[in-house]
Amino acid sequence: MSPTPLLDRFDATHPVVGMVHLPALPGAPASDGDRAAISDRALEDARRLEAGGVDGLIVENFGDAPFYPDDVPKHVVAEMTALVTELTTAVDVPVGVNVLRNDADAALSIAAAANAEFVRINVHVGAAATDQGVLEGQAHEILRLRSRINADVAILADVHVKHATPVGETALEQATLETAERGRADGVVVSGTGTGSKTALEDVERVSSVLRETGTDGATPIFVGSGVTSETIGETLEAGADGVIVGTATKEGGETTNPVSLERVETVVAAARDSSQS
Repeated sequence: MSPTPLLDRFDATHPVVGMVHLPALPGAPASDGDRAAISDRALEDARRLEAGGVDGLIVENFGDAPFYPDDVPKHVVAEMTALVTELTTAVDVPVGVNVLRNDADAALSIAAAANAEFVRINVHVGAAATDQGVLEGQAHEILRLRSRINADVAILADVHVKHATPVGETALEQATLETAERGRADGVVVSGTGTGSKTALEDVERVSSVLRETGTDGATPIFVGSGVTSETIGETLEAGADGVIVGTATKEGGETTNPVSLERVETVVAAARDSSQS
């Protein structure tokens, strides 16, 4: 089956996707094992994001550091499946899944079982040196898995993912082509160097240009994945982004680990809508 195009899943021309950063799950070093508290926090953040007007959200095991490189234990898959199922039931916007650091099989399996719409994969093609070691893309596996389990789940894949250095110093343009064409990603993510770091507008323009030149810009939307704020969202979209993923800017006090602030979400979404209409 051919998956539903990524942008068709959102009720917006330029989707704003919020982040549900899960607290440490049971089994992680920072976890206190309180599943009810984790669920309550995730549901509250998701509901505030939806109430603030986001067009979708991504659930991520952000609190699980230090992260497993590319194969999380079964208990992590079970915990995240339960939580993502709660969220897809609780909100009416599309939900995505990212299993840190780079367990694409787990993310896709969770998304399919929990009725989520898409996954984010940090290293989909090529290889990257990270604090978890060298991570290798598994596009050949994830595309085949999606077909085997008949999952209508879109793949949103990073190009030069944050907190990482490409092995072989592959140029951004080449990495974009390999992700979109050979890796068959349904969308690409361009980010800064780390969580909350501003994404260089030049990088967005370069990615947009190479996709436009190959005629795949319409079929492969670009999302900016870090550092977007209400002040920068206009220039980000103008540089060629089709959508944005916003985490830190929506949190109380602008701190990534804090709860979502409804007021901050509304401010970011309003800025995005103003930019889209201008």
